[in-house]
Amino acid sequence: MTRVVLVDDHPVFRNGLRALLQASGIDVVGEAATGADAVDLAGQLTPDVVLMDLGLPDMSGVDAVAQIVAARPATRVLVISLYQDDGSVDGALRAGARGYVVKDAPAEEVVAAVHAVASGSAVIGGSLAGRLADLVHGRDGEIPEEDFPSLTTRERQILALIAKGLTNSAIAERLGLSGKTVANYVSVILAKIDAADRNEATRKVSRAR
Repeated sequence: MTRVVLVDDHPVFRNGLRALLQASGIDVVGEAATGADAVDLAGQLTPDVVLMDLGLPDMSGVDAVAQIVAARPATRVLVISLYQDDGSVDGALRAGARGYVVKDAPAEEVVAAVHAVASGSAVIGGSLAGRLADLVHGRDGEIPEEDFPSLTTRERQILALIAKGLTNSAIAERLGLSGKTVANYVSVILAKIDAADRNEATRKVSRAR
């Protein structure tokens, strides 16, 4: 029987997901509402799959994915999230998630994704599958490393969103980060690329392209 840990900070959604999985013969062995607890439970309970949201209260869900995968490679992470933007999907996959489905996916799709990931397959939910090729081949709007070599992958991702005109709060929502964390990233990015403000950063990105 597939053993799963559920990670979501909304108890009502978590309860419904648990009922769905248990009715489908999946063993829910633990639940967490924060990224830190998710990492701890993955280590303690050694589940086959961690089914987790990205919008966690204490840390980026993408960072939690990376920590779980690094600490326990045998456990596979399947993201279930409201976020459907390319940055969120690509960030989760790059962090080591084996699958990504949206929260409004049909129940049977979620159950099938859990089974597929548990068996070693990679899964992208139906509403996102059309964009998978672009994500894999790097055509997801992110900035190539060679354009701004001093930036980390996360910093280039945030710079791309700045160049699209997103505010800090919008970037935070898309990437599952806190507003303070995004503000810190923006300050570092502007310093690294020698831009006085967001407008100048956007112009630099446009010139690089």
